[in-house]
Amino acid sequence: MTTEKRDYNKEAEDTNDHKYAYNFDFDVMHNYMIKSFQPFICNGNTLELGSFKGDFTKKMKPHFQDITCVEASDKAIDEAKKKLGDSVVFINGLFEGLVLDNKYDNIVLTHVLEHLSDPVSVLKKINDEWLSDSGRLFLVCPNANAPSRQIAVKMGLISHNAAITDAEKAHGHFITYSLDTLERDAVLSGLRVIHRSGIFFKALANFQWDRLLKTDIISKEYLDGCYAFGQQYPDLCSSIYLVCEKG
Repeated sequence: MTTEKRDYNKEAEDTNDHKYAYNFDFDVMHNYMIKSFQPFICNGNTLELGSFKGDFTKKMKPHFQDITCVEASDKAIDEAKKKLGDSVVFINGLFEGLVLDNKYDNIVLTHVLEHLSDPVSVLKKINDEWLSDSGRLFLVCPNANAPSRQIAVKMGLISHNAAITDAEKAHGHFITYSLDTLERDAVLSGLRVIHRSGIFFKALANFQWDRLLKTDIISKEYLDGCYAFGQQYPDLCSSIYLVCEKG
């Protein structure tokens, strides 16, 4: 576990060569995350851990009830409140020291676990303290084995699939997960994995997708095809995800 004091506002800023979040995330991945979650969503309240500027929260609202968001960056919360107002509850704080009065029927953790210095302890807190007896955790992480990443290895841009790049370090990443290591940490925390898969086959980097999405080259049918193909080959997806219940 790191003892260095972190600046969560700075970690959320774009760097010279890497954005914290791309249009590909907002316009493509967020929609397919919701689509992946839909068969497993429980009736009841929702806790989103790591809500950033509220873009995914906004996508969640038609599908999840009574949303509470926890975010470490106060600047990100200020931006999220402009989008969402009082329609959700915001808590500015760190998961590690967080005490919540409620248990939650849905807990959403998307592209956040890789930012935690001790992910298993936070997953254990979710299992032991925050997840209701009949609730579900939706856990999504970037995939070390995404083809775009494997191609970057072959190009000599990164050393190996699970490497942490300088830009990722600047954004506060501690690990790059694959399906086996993600499930390992979930099981170590005491959670019970009921579903595992991937979201969206991806052979191009995010910045390349951002350029393509401005053209008419990519159709909605092609995007749907990449999503469906990813269900067949989860290890070749942009993101991997688990649905977990209380262990």
